[in-house]
Amino acid sequence: MARSASARGARVDGARVDGARRAAPRWERWTVTGLAAIAAGFLALPIAAIVARTVIDGSLAHALTSPVVLDALTLSLATTTVSLALTVVFGLPLAFVLARRRFRGSWLVEVVVDLPIVLPPAVAGLALLIAFGRRGLLGGSLQAVGIEIPFTVLAVVLAQTFVAAPFFILSARTGIAAVDRDLEDAARVDGASEAQLFRAITLPLAGTAIAAGLVMSWARALGEFGATIMFAGNVEGKTQTLPLVVYSLFQGGDLDGSIAAAAILVLAAVGVLVAVRFLHWGRVFELRSLG
Repeated sequence: MARSASARGARVDGARVDGARRAAPRWERWTVTGLAAIAAGFLALPIAAIVARTVIDGSLAHALTSPVVLDALTLSLATTTVSLALTVVFGLPLAFVLARRRFRGSWLVEVVVDLPIVLPPAVAGLALLIAFGRRGLLGGSLQAVGIEIPFTVLAVVLAQTFVAAPFFILSARTGIAAVDRDLEDAARVDGASEAQLFRAITLPLAGTAIAAGLVMSWARALGEFGATIMFAGNVEGKTQTLPLVVYSLFQGGDLDGSIAAAAILVLAAVGVLVAVRFLHWGRVFELRSLG
């Protein structure tokens, strides 16, 4: 009898919910739908306009054969590969520490990791210049050993790493923190070393978040502009990455070339985001889990 009453109550509650859904005024549904469509259209229209224009007028195909664009694209791919390697080598240990250890001042480390995400890129570039420039905090020491960073390819790599690494660190931290500690404890009981445990259990289980962080970090590095131009300059054939080509062509009055170069970046970014979604790496977008 109790079970029957409970079932009837569940049906009644379900009917009430369904009735409430049906009772929503049509104008409310249309209003919400209309506002959502306007928001989506506002975000999609500029991107679609760039790609459509370059495809229709053939400037995209021309850009892919332009020596300036190809040189900048090659430099961008090379520097982002190096910056991604640096991000993994130094960022993964930091992500592990933030996920597993609590120590005095850990909140300050988390703030430092978050900061490049919210800083204006130009400010990030200026900060790098003040830290590593000729007259910067470490400039004199670096010059004493023959290292000069500003306005070199190394400056491009450091600028990309500075602005992009937090995306990987935060995503990797989320993935590592979500790994069941009981599984790791069981492996320790079986005699696994910490290195074996990390390779065989922690890394595979956190792999989705780590992979998502890698992809998003690479995409952010590829599109980096402000920090690069402030710290590495805009020297054609030397430090001019693809986003800087977009800026230079626009400043030089070549609007079609600028749009075509921008379309290449747009298509690369779309490809990355589609991969993240379809490969079920969506947790990288769950910003609440990064807090």
